[in-house]
Amino acid sequence: MQTGPRQLVTPFRPIPLEVPEGMAPNEFFNSAENLNDLVHNNGLLSNPEHLLLYRKALGHSGTFDCSIIYNTAREILNPLGRPVRRTQVPERVRRVWNRMNAVIIGYMLEQWPEPAEALVLAGEASLDATWPLTAPGVPSIRMLHNHFMVFPQADLRSAEPADPSNPNLTDGGQHSLFQAHMRDVYRAFFATALELELLCPAGGEDSALALTGYPQGLPCWEIRGGAAALRDMRFWHEYDALLMGFLDFYRSFFSQVSSRNADLLPDLYFPAAVERILLANDAFMGTAKTIRERCIHEPAYANAIRWEPAFKQLIYRGDDGRLFVTISQNSIGNAITELLGVVVKRVPDAEAYAGLEPALLAHLHRVRERLAAADLGEILGVD
Repeated sequence: MQTGPRQLVTPFRPIPLEVPEGMAPNEFFNSAENLNDLVHNNGLLSNPEHLLLYRKALGHSGTFDCSIIYNTAREILNPLGRPVRRTQVPERVRRVWNRMNAVIIGYMLEQWPEPAEALVLAGEASLDATWPLTAPGVPSIRMLHNHFMVFPQADLRSAEPADPSNPNLTDGGQHSLFQAHMRDVYRAFFATALELELLCPAGGEDSALALTGYPQGLPCWEIRGGAAALRDMRFWHEYDALLMGFLDFYRSFFSQVSSRNADLLPDLYFPAAVERILLANDAFMGTAKTIRERCIHEPAYANAIRWEPAFKQLIYRGDDGRLFVTISQNSIGNAITELLGVVVKRVPDAEAYAGLEPALLAHLHRVRERLAAADLGEILGVD
């Protein structure tokens, strides 16, 4: 079977929400009113930490598909002031969120134990809050949320090939700025700055899915200990460290693009490593010079620059059953599934969705019962 990205068609039931006249859809979706609708029509479980488990009305998968959102809609009315990445979430909230992640991922691995039968993935899709709400790639709900999905491998094998030139599929590999020009220093920075015990760097052949060939070019780490490690808070500290390292690299690079020979940023997580490894590296600084000069002479290119970090951070199961973590240099706002070469085409089809809904909801109800039993929230009266 030919290796390459796949395009799945997933039906959904049209949402009975009317966007007020004069508002863009993603402006309305960030409103407290829409989040109230999300709680009451699709909410499954909530807790005092403002973490809401909900089913995806516009989902990626009809097999298993849900999200947890840090629902700050009523506490922070300014959509641009809400947390959009894990490092902005209070530690006490993150502890609960980590436990919820472990329960849900554990459930998926238990229910779909064979890698040859199901692709299992979970992770955050985060964009920086300084972007305009109407900019391309901005999520429909501007609060930090993560995704839990299962795709039958039979569906992926029978799916049509996706266009490999789709811009959302070019986040890694040869199309990525980081991979094309700074691959070695990027990996050296992670290896030097981070002290990891449960996460071990993995080669591309080990971590890539045979069916799609993805993730392409992105650094991956194997989770030593597999699913059991997700119950260890050390793992989640290391998971956060990957994000912190990425943020330091991204922000330091674009500070040099913005201003030649810029000072070290004042709020870095790993300032010594940034100074020693990045600011002394010719490829890092030379690439910043190239991008800076292009920005000066090409207004359209400069306008497309994402000056603040945008990324996807993903936990997924490989072909041999090992669990991996990867993080993207997200320049376009691609869906989290596309890091693994899965393009989802969502189509309105209430009848087809109704055929999938009973089994989907049965899984979601069982997983929320486990969360409630672990004192991770109260079940909402939504079926």
